[in-house]
Amino acid sequence: MTSPMHRNAAHVAPLNSGIEIPLLGLGTYKLLGHDLLYQSVSAALDAGYRTFDTAAVYGNEGQLGQVIRELLPKHGLLRSDVFLISKLGPADQGSRAREGCLKSLEQLGCEYIDLYLVHWPGTAGLEPRDPLNAEHRAQSWSVLEEFYSSGQFKAIGVSNYTAKHLRDLIRSCTVPPAVLQMECHPRLVQRELRDVCKEAGIHFQAYSSLGKGALLNEPEVKKVAEVCGRTPTQVLLRWAVQQGISILPRSSQPGRVQENARVFHFELSKKEMDKLDSLNTETRFCTRDSADII
Repeated sequence: MTSPMHRNAAHVAPLNSGIEIPLLGLGTYKLLGHDLLYQSVSAALDAGYRTFDTAAVYGNEGQLGQVIRELLPKHGLLRSDVFLISKLGPADQGSRAREGCLKSLEQLGCEYIDLYLVHWPGTAGLEPRDPLNAEHRAQSWSVLEEFYSSGQFKAIGVSNYTAKHLRDLIRSCTVPPAVLQMECHPRLVQRELRDVCKEAGIHFQAYSSLGKGALLNEPEVKKVAEVCGRTPTQVLLRWAVQQGISILPRSSQPGRVQENARVFHFELSKKEMDKLDSLNTETRFCTRDSADII
Protein backbone atom coordinates (compact mmCIF):
# COMPACT_ATOMS: atom_id res chain seq x y z
CA MET A 1 0.00 0.00 0.00
CA THR A 2 1.32 3.45 -0.87
CA SER A 3 0.88 6.01 1.86
CA PRO A 4 -1.26 9.14 1.35
CA MET A 5 1.80 11.18 2.27
CA HIS A 6 3.74 9.83 -0.70
CA ARG A 7 0.81 10.02 -3.13
CA ASN A 8 0.35 13.77 -2.69
CA ALA A 9 3.27 15.68 -4.20
CA ALA A 10 2.43 18.71 -2.07
CA HIS A 11 3.21 16.70 1.05
CA VAL A 12 6.76 15.68 0.11
CA ALA A 13 10.01 17.39 -0.83
CA PRO A 14 12.68 16.01 -3.20
CA LEU A 15 16.13 15.31 -1.80
CA ASN A 16 19.37 15.59 -3.79
CA SER A 17 19.89 11.85 -3.26
CA GLY A 18 16.93 11.13 -5.54
CA ILE A 19 14.36 10.18 -2.90
CA GLU A 20 11.49 12.20 -1.41
CA ILE A 21 10.98 13.16 2.22
CA PRO A 22 7.48 13.63 3.66
CA LEU A 23 7.02 17.16 5.02
CA LEU A 24 5.31 15.90 8.18
CA GLY A 25 7.07 13.59 10.61
CA LEU A 26 6.79 12.51 14.23
CA GLY A 27 9.63 13.50 16.54
CA THR A 28 10.36 10.92 19.23
CA TYR A 29 12.75 12.81 21.53
CA LYS A 30 11.83 11.93 25.15
CA LEU A 31 9.27 9.35 24.00
CA LEU A 32 10.63 6.41 25.96
CA GLY A 33 9.11 3.01 26.56
CA HIS A 34 7.32 0.61 24.24
CA ASP A 35 3.77 1.53 25.26
CA LEU A 36 4.20 5.29 24.94
CA LEU A 37 5.90 4.98 21.55
CA TYR A 38 3.30 2.45 20.35
CA GLN A 39 0.49 4.87 21.22
CA SER A 40 2.10 7.86 19.50
CA VAL A 41 3.29 5.99 16.40
CA SER A 42 -0.07 4.25 15.94
CA ALA A 43 -1.91 7.59 16.15
CA ALA A 44 0.61 9.08 13.71
CA LEU A 45 0.19 6.29 11.16
CA ASP A 46 -3.60 6.67 11.43
CA ALA A 47 -3.26 10.39 10.76
CA GLY A 48 -1.04 9.91 7.67
CA TYR A 49 2.44 10.49 9.11
CA ARG A 50 5.08 8.41 7.40
CA THR A 51 8.30 9.91 8.84
CA PHE A 52 9.66 8.96 12.25
CA ASP A 53 12.69 10.75 13.69
CA THR A 54 14.97 9.28 16.34
CA ALA A 55 18.67 9.44 17.31
CA ALA A 56 21.27 7.38 19.11
CA VAL A 57 21.25 9.83 22.03
CA TYR A 58 17.46 9.59 22.43
CA GLY A 59 17.92 6.04 23.69
CA ASN A 60 14.83 4.76 21.88
CA GLU A 61 16.05 3.51 18.49
CA GLY A 62 15.47 -0.12 19.49
CA GLN A 63 12.01 0.59 20.91
CA LEU A 64 10.98 2.59 17.83
CA GLY A 65 12.21 -0.17 15.50
CA GLN A 66 10.19 -2.75 17.42
CA VAL A 67 7.04 -0.59 17.42
CA ILE A 68 7.33 0.09 13.68
CA ARG A 69 7.65 -3.64 12.96
CA GLU A 70 4.57 -4.36 15.06
CA LEU A 71 2.43 -1.59 13.60
CA LEU A 72 3.18 -1.69 9.87
CA PRO A 73 1.18 -4.90 9.17
CA LYS A 74 -1.73 -3.59 11.27
CA HIS A 75 -1.87 -0.50 9.04
CA GLY A 76 -1.41 -2.44 5.81
CA LEU A 77 1.99 -0.85 5.25
CA LEU A 78 5.44 -2.08 4.23
CA ARG A 79 8.85 -0.90 5.48
CA SER A 80 9.19 1.02 2.21
CA ASP A 81 6.10 3.09 3.10
CA VAL A 82 7.80 4.76 6.07
CA PHE A 83 10.75 7.12 6.24
CA LEU A 84 13.08 6.56 9.20
CA ILE A 85 15.57 9.18 10.38
CA SER A 86 18.31 8.60 12.93
CA LYS A 87 21.50 10.35 13.96
CA LEU A 88 25.09 9.66 14.93
CA GLY A 89 25.71 10.64 18.56
CA PRO A 90 28.43 13.17 19.54
CA ALA A 91 30.23 10.39 21.46
CA ASP A 92 30.63 8.46 18.19
CA GLN A 93 32.15 11.27 16.13
CA GLY A 94 35.37 10.45 14.32
CA SER A 95 36.99 7.04 14.81
CA ARG A 96 33.84 5.51 16.35
CA ALA A 97 31.52 6.66 13.56
CA ARG A 98 31.34 3.30 11.77
CA GLU A 99 30.47 1.56 15.03
CA GLY A 100 27.78 4.19 15.72
CA CYS A 101 26.21 3.79 12.27
CA LEU A 102 26.12 0.01 12.57
CA LYS A 103 24.59 0.25 16.03
CA SER A 104 21.76 2.48 14.73
CA LEU A 105 20.98 -0.05 11.98
CA GLU A 106 21.08 -2.87 14.51
CA GLN A 107 18.91 -1.03 17.04
CA LEU A 108 16.29 -0.07 14.48
CA GLY A 109 16.39 -3.61 13.09
CA CYS A 110 16.47 -2.37 9.50
CA GLU A 111 18.47 -3.22 6.42
CA TYR A 112 18.58 0.49 5.62
CA ILE A 113 17.82 3.88 7.19
CA ASP A 114 16.15 6.46 4.93
CA LEU A 115 18.06 9.44 6.32
CA TYR A 116 21.04 9.40 8.68
CA LEU A 117 22.43 12.61 10.14
CA VAL A 118 25.52 13.71 12.03
CA HIS A 119 23.67 14.94 15.12
CA TRP A 120 26.11 17.58 16.36
CA PRO A 121 29.20 19.32 14.92
CA GLY A 122 31.23 18.74 18.08
CA THR A 123 32.60 15.62 19.71
CA ALA A 124 31.53 14.62 23.22
CA GLY A 125 34.30 15.41 25.69
CA LEU A 126 36.08 17.99 23.50
CA GLU A 127 36.09 21.72 24.16
CA PRO A 128 34.20 23.77 21.52
CA ARG A 129 37.46 25.43 20.32
CA ASP A 130 39.37 22.15 19.96
CA PRO A 131 40.50 21.74 16.30
CA LEU A 132 39.84 18.01 16.62
CA ASN A 133 36.12 18.78 16.28
CA ALA A 134 36.59 19.63 12.60
CA GLU A 135 38.80 16.59 12.04
CA HIS A 136 36.23 14.29 13.63
CA ARG A 137 33.39 15.82 11.58
CA ALA A 138 35.32 15.06 8.39
CA GLN A 139 35.97 11.46 9.52
CA SER A 140 32.32 10.95 10.41
CA TRP A 141 31.14 12.31 7.08
CA SER A 142 33.46 9.96 5.17
CA VAL A 143 31.89 7.03 7.04
CA LEU A 144 28.35 8.25 6.28
CA GLU A 145 29.34 8.49 2.60
CA GLU A 146 30.41 4.82 2.68
CA PHE A 147 27.08 3.74 4.18
CA TYR A 148 25.30 5.86 1.56
CA SER A 149 27.31 4.23 -1.24
CA SER A 150 26.43 0.77 0.08
CA GLY A 151 22.71 1.62 0.14
CA GLN A 152 22.41 1.20 3.92
CA PHE A 153 21.61 4.91 4.16
CA LYS A 154 19.33 6.24 1.41
CA ALA A 155 20.27 9.84 2.21
CA ILE A 156 22.75 11.48 4.57
CA GLY A 157 22.79 14.88 6.21
CA VAL A 158 23.63 16.93 9.29
CA SER A 159 21.93 18.50 12.28
CA ASN A 160 22.79 21.61 14.30
CA TYR A 161 25.46 22.74 11.81
CA THR A 162 26.07 26.48 11.50
CA ALA A 163 26.45 28.15 8.11
CA LYS A 164 30.24 27.88 8.49
CA HIS A 165 30.11 24.14 9.34
CA LEU A 166 27.81 23.60 6.38
CA ARG A 167 29.97 25.56 3.92
CA ASP A 168 33.09 23.70 5.07
CA LEU A 169 31.33 20.38 4.50
CA ILE A 170 30.00 21.39 1.07
CA ARG A 171 33.55 22.35 -0.01
CA SER A 172 35.17 19.10 1.14
CA CYS A 173 32.60 16.33 0.71
CA THR A 174 32.23 13.76 -2.06
CA VAL A 175 28.51 13.23 -1.39
CA PRO A 176 26.73 16.50 -0.51
CA PRO A 177 24.42 16.54 2.51
CA ALA A 178 20.78 15.99 1.57
CA VAL A 179 19.29 17.57 4.70
CA LEU A 180 20.09 20.07 7.44
CA GLN A 181 17.95 19.63 10.56
CA MET A 182 17.85 22.70 12.80
CA GLU A 183 15.72 24.57 15.33
CA CYS A 184 13.44 26.85 13.34
CA HIS A 185 10.23 28.81 14.04
CA PRO A 186 9.01 32.42 13.66
CA ARG A 187 11.27 33.57 16.52
CA LEU A 188 14.28 31.92 14.80
CA VAL A 189 13.66 31.96 11.05
CA GLN A 190 17.24 30.88 10.17
CA ARG A 191 17.38 32.99 7.00
CA GLU A 192 21.15 32.62 6.40
CA LEU A 193 21.14 28.85 6.92
CA ARG A 194 18.10 28.41 4.71
CA ASP A 195 19.74 30.51 1.99
CA VAL A 196 22.92 28.38 2.16
CA CYS A 197 20.76 25.25 1.89
CA LYS A 198 18.79 26.64 -1.04
CA GLU A 199 21.96 27.52 -2.96
CA ALA A 200 23.44 24.06 -2.33
CA GLY A 201 20.27 22.06 -3.00
CA ILE A 202 20.01 20.89 0.63
CA HIS A 203 16.59 20.33 2.18
CA PHE A 204 15.95 22.28 5.39
CA GLN A 205 14.14 20.45 8.19
CA ALA A 206 12.90 22.09 11.40
CA TYR A 207 12.78 20.83 14.94
CA SER A 208 11.23 22.64 17.94
CA SER A 209 8.70 24.29 15.62
CA LEU A 210 6.66 25.42 18.62
CA GLY A 211 9.61 26.91 20.49
CA LYS A 212 9.18 24.25 23.19
CA GLY A 213 5.60 25.47 23.61
CA ALA A 214 6.55 29.11 24.27
CA LEU A 215 5.20 30.31 20.92
CA LEU A 216 1.71 28.93 21.56
CA ASN A 217 1.02 31.96 23.79
CA GLU A 218 2.56 34.49 21.41
CA PRO A 219 -0.17 37.14 20.82
CA GLU A 220 0.47 37.43 17.05
CA VAL A 221 0.39 33.64 16.63
CA LYS A 222 -2.87 33.45 18.58
CA LYS A 223 -4.34 36.27 16.48
CA VAL A 224 -3.49 34.52 13.20
CA ALA A 225 -4.92 31.26 14.58
CA GLU A 226 -8.16 33.00 15.52
CA VAL A 227 -8.58 34.52 12.05
CA CYS A 228 -7.83 31.13 10.41
CA GLY A 229 -10.03 29.14 12.76
CA ARG A 230 -7.02 26.95 13.55
CA THR A 231 -4.94 26.24 16.65
CA PRO A 232 -1.68 28.13 17.34
CA THR A 233 0.14 24.80 16.91
CA GLN A 234 -1.33 24.28 13.44
CA VAL A 235 -0.43 27.86 12.44
CA LEU A 236 3.21 27.42 13.52
CA LEU A 237 3.52 24.11 11.70
CA ARG A 238 1.81 25.52 8.60
CA TRP A 239 4.23 28.47 8.57
CA ALA A 240 7.04 25.94 8.05
CA VAL A 241 5.49 23.51 5.55
CA GLN A 242 4.15 26.36 3.43
CA GLN A 243 7.81 27.30 2.85
CA GLY A 244 8.79 23.72 1.99
CA ILE A 245 10.35 23.13 5.42
CA SER A 246 9.68 19.65 6.79
CA ILE A 247 8.59 19.39 10.43
CA LEU A 248 8.87 16.88 13.28
CA PRO A 249 6.30 17.78 15.95
CA ARG A 250 6.38 15.50 18.98
CA SER A 251 3.49 14.47 21.19
CA SER A 252 2.60 11.52 23.37
CA GLN A 253 -1.10 12.40 23.14
CA PRO A 254 -2.93 10.76 20.18
CA GLY A 255 -5.33 13.72 19.88
CA ARG A 256 -2.45 16.15 19.54
CA VAL A 257 -0.65 13.90 17.07
CA GLN A 258 -3.75 13.95 14.86
CA GLU A 259 -4.32 17.70 15.32
CA ASN A 260 -0.74 18.36 14.21
CA ALA A 261 -1.39 16.43 10.98
CA ARG A 262 -4.03 18.92 9.83
CA VAL A 263 -1.49 21.34 8.40
CA PHE A 264 -2.31 20.53 4.79
CA HIS A 265 -5.99 21.52 5.12
CA PHE A 266 -5.47 25.30 5.00
CA GLU A 267 -3.14 28.03 3.77
CA LEU A 268 -1.80 31.18 5.39
CA SER A 269 -2.06 34.44 3.43
CA LYS A 270 1.07 36.39 2.49
CA LYS A 271 0.13 38.98 5.09
CA GLU A 272 -0.12 36.29 7.78
CA MET A 273 3.19 34.74 6.73
CA ASP A 274 4.87 38.16 6.81
CA LYS A 275 3.41 38.84 10.25
CA LEU A 276 4.85 35.58 11.56
CA ASP A 277 8.22 36.26 9.89
CA SER A 278 8.33 39.65 11.62
CA LEU A 279 8.46 37.89 15.01
CA ASN A 280 12.08 36.87 14.36
CA THR A 281 14.35 37.79 17.29
CA GLU A 282 17.01 35.07 16.77
CA THR A 283 15.68 33.43 19.96
CA ARG A 284 16.66 29.82 20.68
CA PHE A 285 14.54 27.70 22.95
CA CYS A 286 16.92 24.74 22.76
CA THR A 287 19.69 25.58 25.19
CA ARG A 288 22.58 23.97 23.30
CA ASP A 289 24.10 26.23 20.66
CA SER A 290 26.71 24.93 18.22
CA ALA A 291 27.92 28.41 17.16
CA ASP A 292 31.08 28.21 19.32
CA ILE A 293 32.26 24.90 17.88
CA ILE A 294 35.12 25.31 15.41
